[in-house]
Amino acid sequence: MNSLTSNPQIKPASQLGIVLFGHGSRDPNWRLPMEAVAAQIRSREPATPVVCAYLELCEPSLPAAAAALIKDGAERVKIFPLFLGVGKHAREDLPLLVSEIRATHPQTEVELMATAGENPALIALMADLALA
Repeated sequence: MNSLTSNPQIKPASQLGIVLFGHGSRDPNWRLPMEAVAAQIRSREPATPVVCAYLELCEPSLPAAAAALIKDGAERVKIFPLFLGVGKHAREDLPLLVSEIRATHPQTEVELMATAGENPALIALMADLALA
């Protein structure tokens, strides 16, 4: 008997969905780097759904992307803002959108990660690339 099913107190790990969040652009080529990150995630963790979402100028919006993941079974949604700087969008607009998602889907755990540009590993990688 499986230990997860034999003890009703123990629940299997909840299904994670990832949203890569960017500003958006009318230029379709602008999306290519974000989509490349999503493709890397899919190749490394095929069971983890990942979608790209945008603040403006293209679809889907962050609330729509999160809702689609939740509809498809995600119990946890991790939002990774692919911004290098922490400007108005990251400081003000994004927390409001995340609050909206949490209010609309109170049964879902929604995690807002720090922006990509705040990550020490990415900062070091960019310095390595510049020095190479």
